[in-house]
Amino acid sequence: MSRTVVVGDVHGCYDELVALVEKVALRDSDRLVCVGDLVVKGEKNREVLDLFMRDERFSSVIGNHDRALLEHWKGERTELKPAQKKCSDELREGRERYAAFLDSLPAYIDLGSHVVVHAGLRPGVALEEQAIEDLTELRTLGPDRTSREGLPWYEVYEGSRFALFGHWPTWPPRRGPRALGLDTGCVYGYSLTAYVVETGEFFSVPAKRAYDSPKQRVA
Repeated sequence: MSRTVVVGDVHGCYDELVALVEKVALRDSDRLVCVGDLVVKGEKNREVLDLFMRDERFSSVIGNHDRALLEHWKGERTELKPAQKKCSDELREGRERYAAFLDSLPAYIDLGSHVVVHAGLRPGVALEEQAIEDLTELRTLGPDRTSREGLPWYEVYEGSRFALFGHWPTWPPRRGPRALGLDTGCVYGYSLTAYVVETGEFFSVPAKRAYDSPKQRVA
């Protein structure tokens, strides 16, 4: 049976990603899908992008940090956060092909029974009508979609497709009636987690170290 393996935010943690792929024992017939934020904050952003670009089994939605880099490279965003600027500088060589790859990433991946997004889905809004800002930045349903204070979207989301998302790191994973968070804070020294759609299995590997400090406690 072919498997669909959905992986949390990688953030340039290439070594942990390779270890997770080995632990999952990814087969030629399997598919690996990332919830976005392939890069920024970790140390091996180039290696992560190169892997996703060369292995046809690998795909990803676009995350807010991926999107920030892309918009900056396209001249649509002037300011970058320090970690984003550092990553942009690291990727200067080969930037055109990395930009083309990030530009090819969809805002969501429809798996039929499940849907993969980076941040969230606005309850009551059709999948194809979701705003890119919600798909890449949504946490709570108040006036500020990025706020960590308020009603989390996944607690009231009841869409027909079960949502797999990242963006908001915590351990154990965030759960809602129809949603599961897979960002378990690898870049902050916690773990990188995968979920197998067909079996409901979880796989996890520990981070080698903390590459950055979170804005709030992860676990």
